[in-house]
Amino acid sequence: MSYNRRNFIKTSSLGAIAASSLSINCQNNLSTSREGVYMGDFADKPIKNIRAAFIGLNRGGSHLRNFATIQNTEVVALCDLYEENVKRELERLYQYNSNTSNVKTYWGDKNKWKIMLKEMRPDIVFISTNWNNHAPMAIQSMIDGAHAFVEVPMAVTLEEMWDIVNTSEKTQKHCMMMENVNYGRAELMYLNMCRQNIIGDLLHGEAAYIHELRWQMMQDEKGTGSWRTLHYRGINGNVYPTHGLGPVAQYMNLSRQEDNFKSIVSYSSPALGRKLYAEKNFPKDHKWNNMSFKNGDLNTSIIKTEMGRTVLVQWDETSPRPYTRLNLIQGTKGTLAGYPTRVALEGGFEDLSKDHHSWIQGEDLEKIYEKYDHPLYKRLNSKTKKSGHGGMDGIMMYRIVECLHKGLPLDQNVYEGCFWSAVTPLSGKSVREDGKPQTFPDFTRGDWIKTNPLTIVS
Repeated sequence: MSYNRRNFIKTSSLGAIAASSLSINCQNNLSTSREGVYMGDFADKPIKNIRAAFIGLNRGGSHLRNFATIQNTEVVALCDLYEENVKRELERLYQYNSNTSNVKTYWGDKNKWKIMLKEMRPDIVFISTNWNNHAPMAIQSMIDGAHAFVEVPMAVTLEEMWDIVNTSEKTQKHCMMMENVNYGRAELMYLNMCRQNIIGDLLHGEAAYIHELRWQMMQDEKGTGSWRTLHYRGINGNVYPTHGLGPVAQYMNLSRQEDNFKSIVSYSSPALGRKLYAEKNFPKDHKWNNMSFKNGDLNTSIIKTEMGRTVLVQWDETSPRPYTRLNLIQGTKGTLAGYPTRVALEGGFEDLSKDHHSWIQGEDLEKIYEKYDHPLYKRLNSKTKKSGHGGMDGIMMYRIVECLHKGLPLDQNVYEGCFWSAVTPLSGKSVREDGKPQTFPDFTRGDWIKTNPLTIVS
């Protein structure tokens, strides 16, 4: 690439940043120096047989099933608030792994997970609980000697993210946010094409989570809606950015040697849809009708990177519109886009298109897949296609286990999880300040400049 990190350093102030152990982006968010090791490319010693515990068994049930079907793994503990969830997943586990006699179960008390960690001492812990519990559970898991794998988002506040980073560095334990979308077929293929410079130097990305989820409000006492709905009354920003942002960040090598997050501006629409839905579907005295939904129905944020690239990030879980994550990456020689999956290349592609003025899409994509499908997808698709979310859940779990078995760096490090999740509190502050730019804290303390880009593994 002509427009890459090395050339950028020569013509900008980034050289000074790279020479310093502290990035200017840290500002006052970095209160203490690093007490442990940098975890960007961290690889722990190989684990021959991986002992895993699971906290939260609704979404966590899918992770449990995918993990337990991989060789040289052992499920040692299941934990959930509700007994029925634990017993359901234990019964399912028995269907594909008859050796469940040593699996310890915990439920009923909100602190049972702490007892589980102390008693079982697992190698790894999968955390699939409400968002507010992600950070304390991940931190305690690492303190108690386990690698932590956390559902999205990594945490809900910048302070929690710093605590996760500091704990991971001090304990030398992985803390990975399980962004499964990075393992989708189109996302993996686009990563492969970007690495091969098919669309030239990268300029702009678009990411979103547009997913109408008002129906979750029916789960008013138990289930995802019972706690997720509460987030719409407080912060007014992008409360769920990582599904769209994760892949785009990896295309651009953000926080990995080439470029990094710099600042964000954000605006939200009026908050109307949740109130109208509550009025239509619940009694007047229902708690949803006595709640002020402050979070705008649609949030639009724009991220600027150190290199001056831009990333549009949108969120909307309220409006009646089709699902999309956008998944667009634009370069000097072409554009890759999602929903529907489509490709436009300068000069065209074989006999499918003559130039970039028409999309290659539909049945014509088969030739694109044939040439650029990610080798990881080719290797694992047949094994994982029924694992959940079109197979991306299974590929993600396979890679987690593979990296731990072989003692390799994970595909997503602790800093990436924090950068992607930081969009939530930063967008909220920008909205409150009428679109004022907010600077990303540098969770790497300047070391992103030496972190290896994610490789195309086969």
